[in-house]
Amino acid sequence: MLEGYHLFTITHRTARLEEIGQLIPDSNALPTVLQLIKTEMGWEELFWTATCNRIILAWYDSTTANTQPAITTILHLLQPQKKENLHQLAQKTQVYHGGDAVRHLFEVTSSMDSLVVGEREIVRQMRESYEKCAKWGLTADHYRLLMKQAIEVSKQVFNETGIGEKALSVVALSYAMLQRKGITPKDHLVLVGAGETNKLLVKFLIKDGYKKVTIFNRTVQKAAVLASYFEEGEAYSLNDLNTYTLPFKALVVCTSSVEPIITDKLFNNLTGNSSNEYTVVDLSVPNNVSKEVANKKNVHFIEIEHLKQVAEENLAHREAARQKGMLLLNEKMNLFRQEWHQRQVEKMLHPMIAEIKQVKSHAIENVFAEKINHLDDTSRAILLDVLDYMEKKCVAIPVKTMKKIANAKSTSKNVAQS
Repeated sequence: MLEGYHLFTITHRTARLEEIGQLIPDSNALPTVLQLIKTEMGWEELFWTATCNRIILAWYDSTTANTQPAITTILHLLQPQKKENLHQLAQKTQVYHGGDAVRHLFEVTSSMDSLVVGEREIVRQMRESYEKCAKWGLTADHYRLLMKQAIEVSKQVFNETGIGEKALSVVALSYAMLQRKGITPKDHLVLVGAGETNKLLVKFLIKDGYKKVTIFNRTVQKAAVLASYFEEGEAYSLNDLNTYTLPFKALVVCTSSVEPIITDKLFNNLTGNSSNEYTVVDLSVPNNVSKEVANKKNVHFIEIEHLKQVAEENLAHREAARQKGMLLLNEKMNLFRQEWHQRQVEKMLHPMIAEIKQVKSHAIENVFAEKINHLDDTSRAILLDVLDYMEKKCVAIPVKTMKKIANAKSTSKNVAQS
């Protein structure tokens, strides 16, 4: 069956992120390190992936099944210079064997085991990791089959369960709210604050092609860095808010101030007491926008408490989608078992298929060569067509029979496990 598949992983659930980062080799040394591990451990194939919150080292070894690998030895090979704490880190690993290892890779690739369930970035990361491992000669047919199926499973999970729908981060939700209020890349946006939250928002704005963004911050240099990403970006000191009068459509505020920065008087100065509609987003805790501004009739006010509530609702949606994904994954596990068995049959029958082809060639070129040469062109063509047909049939019959046997065994195994 799938007993040759194994993996160990260290994730955010069992270790601190800095501990995980310490185990990731330098990118230039990574191919050599992984090849050394594969050779030292005697594995047939090796697959590796690393993100900010997990590492996975998976392998295929048909000679062992469900045996505990020497995790400390593997960790030492990963980072030979970090001898301290390896034993403690080894205790934080999770080890999977056989079908459990396959299932775990399916869950990870489908973002059902992610720090943020439903984030799509993991699919790209897993695909790129496999492509690198294949390029470095670390993987072969077993992980080719597995990763091909894992990518297909992830596509189906995302398409059929909605696991990637409904944003979870406050920044993503606030950006979605801006779009719903009709704010487009053609509009002028004003950002107050240049901290991490607004940095994340800037990434969304850059991606969608916003051009006119004005940023105010206590430290103008920080505002200037963010403003430089926009074609018409401008940076000012926070004090300049009092005299700024250029028209805008949306205002996003996020600073560390404990008092409202956007007061009724300041907002009236910014807008020139205009009756135009404005979207105001306050991502600060406590609020940096006064209640007077939030309650204005021409202001669409969005605050962080509302966004957090939406995020919780969306998280519940993704958890329900994850449960649907687990049911779908059960079906895919059974299909992968069948596909894997069929592939093993094909590989096992390759020598026999080659021998059949060799027998045909020997008969044409040696045993019956003289008689065939005396045939006219039409008769010779018919004879060769017949031999080609018989070759295909002789190959197909045992392949078909062996696949039936393999599928029957796989089905009985699945029934026994259910």
